[in-house]
Amino acid sequence: MGIEIERKFLPRGDGWRAAAHKVVPMAQGYLNDLALVDSGAMRASVRVRIEGDAAFLNIKSRELGTTRQEFEYPVPVVEARALLKLCVGGLVEKNRHYVEHAGHLWEVDEFLGDNAGLVVAEIELAGEDETFAQPDWVGAEATHAARYYNLALASRPFSQWRDDERQAHDLMEGR
Repeated sequence: MGIEIERKFLPRGDGWRAAAHKVVPMAQGYLNDLALVDSGAMRASVRVRIEGDAAFLNIKSRELGTTRQEFEYPVPVVEARALLKLCVGGLVEKNRHYVEHAGHLWEVDEFLGDNAGLVVAEIELAGEDETFAQPDWVGAEATHAARYYNLALASRPFSQWRDDERQAHDLMEGR
């Protein structure tokens, strides 16, 4: 069984760009009924993702926080394209920038389309209590804020956030 231990942060500014050593375009969608996202009835998300020249089917337990079960399987890109047409909610499009810092790999997602203007940085850890050095461009932690999860962005993208949510986001970013 796979376990993902991940923390999410909002970058301050764009200092991460100069440190990025690789950029991969991604498009993903969810096969679940997204109406169940906020109800708590959905116990796992089923995602299809095309990242560069590869594609994956991903099943992730639906828990807010740092640790979740995760299963990922490669699928042919042509099949992933067909599966994306079956997805509900919006397509989540982004460019993922990979940044090495102090022995850890940071993934900085710069969202496109309906989520344009949103940038989220993630770090995967070996344990929940693992310590790590934060680059100077890392801002507020967003691990426990459900609206920053891709599943939530598929059902209610950044472009549809209410004014109070955008103001809270701007405060977290330090604007």
